[in-house]
Amino acid sequence: MSTAEHEQGAVRETPDRYGAFPRLTPEQLETLGAHGERRRTAEGEALYREGRPMREFLAILSGTVEIIHDQGGPDERTVAVHGPGRFLGELGLLEGQAAFDTAVMRQAGEILAVPVEWQRTLVGRDPVLGDLILRAYLGRRYLLIGLGAGFRILGSCYSPDTLRLREFAARNRLPHRWVDLEKDKEAEALLRRFAIRPEETPVVLWKGDRVLRNPSNAELARLIGLPAPAPALSSDSGRCDVLVVGAGPAGLAASVYGASDGLTTVTVDAVATGGQAATSSRIENYLGFPSGISGGELVERAVLQAHKFGARLMVPAQVSGLTPQDDEYAVTFTDGSRARAGAVVLASGVRYRRLEVPGIDRLEGVSVYYAATVHEAGLCRADPVAVVGGGNSAGQAALFLAHHASRVHLLVRGGDLNADMSRYLVDQVEQHPRIEVLLHTEVREVGGQEKLESLTVQDNASGERRELRATALFVFIGARPHTEWLSGVLALDEKGFVLTGADARAVADAHRWASPGRDPLLLETTLPGVFAAGDVRSGSVKRVASATGEGAMAIRLVHEHRERRGHQVATGSEGHQPVAGGSVSSR
Repeated sequence: MSTAEHEQGAVRETPDRYGAFPRLTPEQLETLGAHGERRRTAEGEALYREGRPMREFLAILSGTVEIIHDQGGPDERTVAVHGPGRFLGELGLLEGQAAFDTAVMRQAGEILAVPVEWQRTLVGRDPVLGDLILRAYLGRRYLLIGLGAGFRILGSCYSPDTLRLREFAARNRLPHRWVDLEKDKEAEALLRRFAIRPEETPVVLWKGDRVLRNPSNAELARLIGLPAPAPALSSDSGRCDVLVVGAGPAGLAASVYGASDGLTTVTVDAVATGGQAATSSRIENYLGFPSGISGGELVERAVLQAHKFGARLMVPAQVSGLTPQDDEYAVTFTDGSRARAGAVVLASGVRYRRLEVPGIDRLEGVSVYYAATVHEAGLCRADPVAVVGGGNSAGQAALFLAHHASRVHLLVRGGDLNADMSRYLVDQVEQHPRIEVLLHTEVREVGGQEKLESLTVQDNASGERRELRATALFVFIGARPHTEWLSGVLALDEKGFVLTGADARAVADAHRWASPGRDPLLLETTLPGVFAAGDVRSGSVKRVASATGEGAMAIRLVHEHRERRGHQVATGSEGHQPVAGGSVSSR
């Protein structure tokens, strides 16, 4: 996007250099017009404002519209001007979030207003028009992120709460800008302007007048309009057919297939939709996308698809307990709320392992990262960086960062890049002029006080040490599952992954399974009606495609569980609690 230009009293329209501002054809406007209304607009009229929910899809029939960030604030700027045929809004419109900019009529004209509920339906039903709108909205969201639009996080780079808020915003792909209390010149002025004491930071600032002092992730989510737990599912009376824990590829697939099959489906995630896949800059071996697709775009499409079929997605909502209740399962959350579900799909994924190097703690979130998204890449500023890891995540990160950094050192502990990385990635990594692959290499020390300046690495074959200049370190060294809350509830393997199918049958309590009269199904755990899919499952293939397939398969198995005999509760033995069995379904 470029700054709007005003020449001789006329407003010049922003060119569509990025594909984010397509023009609708007369036929497409006619299709939209059948479900909307035409309105005359006056010069200076605000069509929507930053920080407020957008309720309508707006297409320009005549006149011009100026898009403004931080209207009325110290950083006010015009970022785009649109004319007839263009349409307004961005991804937040489809997902129920607040607007991240303000739209003002600069030349009076006429607009077409379509209720957003119908627009969501259109995106799913009309493949041509729907894809045009969705691609534009995805492009605009990433442009907003690159511009640093949206809210500001004011906090110290040494503050764990600052890191928490930045991670939450980045993982949810929310436009924002971080103002470092330690280094940014504007920080002191903002503290004085809003009468904020340093000990009250971090704070979130939005629209020039809204201040949240060290908010929780849930409070920030409410500010933006992310879907929070509804009253119906925040009490003992709340019930759903399927509750999906985790909103990565497996969880989103379960959401789509569960809702499309007519099951009341609720999906919850403690941090963000997308899981680790959302942090991938490019997925090139996912079926149906020959030119590749970013993890963020894949996730956003899946989220919209889940909404299309009526699935409920709630973020942040962290599950803390799973217990039988009558003939169903009671699920408790860390905020004290509860929900009941006839079946549960565990798709909580994994979190990356931390690199254990002395002194690295102080640099995490400042110049040591466990994801490589647009947000982290924007901090590289053409400096050399290092990536630790030898799998696909490390390879994808190295290729992505090579577009931003002057040099990427890929540090691999093993002696063969082909051991854990797909061949297509190995070829690209080895051929890229900005990527240096260092095999048999491990990080021993980090240099720098306030931010990373250098790394001391060691060749684990020869023992030789050397120093590398690097201003950022990206770590991809494996993962551990999100299953701490399941310990003692169902069977896990020695690494904490959930046992399913034959593995679950080998350790299952025979008395517990006497009531359903069967063994655990393929993705079923040692609890009847509780399934696991994706990376959290023991023995799973750590690929986006396999996680998606398992999420879909889990719903098929939920139906099979429901189609068995009526609910019966078996009394567990040896300290086990009663567990619900299957139920009759008319499906």
